[in-house]
Amino acid sequence: MKKVLNVFLAIPILLSLSCKSLQTSLIAKDAEVQLVSSGYSFTEGPAVAANGDVFFTDQPNDRILKWSAKNKTVSVYMEPAGRSNGLYFDHDGNLLACADEKNELWSIDPNKNVTVLIEDFQGKKLNGPNDLWVDPKGGIYFTDPFYKRPYWSRTEQELEKQNVYYLTPDQKDIITVANDYVRPNGIIGNKEGNLLYVADIGDKKTYSYTINPDASLGNKTLFADMGSDGMTMDNQGNVYLTGNGVTVFNSKGEQILHIPIDQKWTANVTFGGKDQKTLFITAMNSLYSLKMNVKGIR
Repeated sequence: MKKVLNVFLAIPILLSLSCKSLQTSLIAKDAEVQLVSSGYSFTEGPAVAANGDVFFTDQPNDRILKWSAKNKTVSVYMEPAGRSNGLYFDHDGNLLACADEKNELWSIDPNKNVTVLIEDFQGKKLNGPNDLWVDPKGGIYFTDPFYKRPYWSRTEQELEKQNVYYLTPDQKDIITVANDYVRPNGIIGNKEGNLLYVADIGDKKTYSYTINPDASLGNKTLFADMGSDGMTMDNQGNVYLTGNGVTVFNSKGEQILHIPIDQKWTANVTFGGKDQKTLFITAMNSLYSLKMNVKGIR
């Protein structure tokens, strides 16, 4: 009987060691969260360029900033910037921006010329494009929650629902792909373009979908019992959600890691740097980084 008890007592210890090993395998040895820069009002929307530069927004101050992978410095990239929130690079190197000032979706070319891709939907103002992801075909999935801004003249949303949309690769059609959300926010898809994650921050849930050949979504499945302001994925298929620091789930929806951030709110996250093995985290008035063993999927 004593031997049986010893076996069962050892199981929790082995499980604990296994989980600890799994968690620490994602983070580079001896790496700790580092403050990259601070002094902002509210940081959001980190996006990585092909060369590893990371762009992010200081949304209340109406500017886009850039962390240089070469010089490891942060500078103002564009100001004003349409009150940009979420950012993402398309396949041609244009910076896509959820321009919240007039509820538009922008494309900013390398010379900082702005093209408005979307300015309304069915004759009505969007609620406020918030986060976005570009699929392998060049189409854009984006979330459109309603957060009333002090700089808007309108007080109510023109569209009845807060939906998830898809802008076709030719940029001619906007398709509603999900209309059953309380307040959609973070969004990310996998490299193959057949799987999409969307967070309903208003309902504290994150869902996964299969992406159909026509860009519609199917097989909606509860992925995690938490919402997320922003999200990213690594090359092992793990999904990174934000809010209270960064919480990492494996592809089965099992939590495998929590990265605490010394701020009351963590808004968004992406991988950057020349090797894309540095996690960049926007949280309140600061930008943070953490060296990882895994890398981003861009």
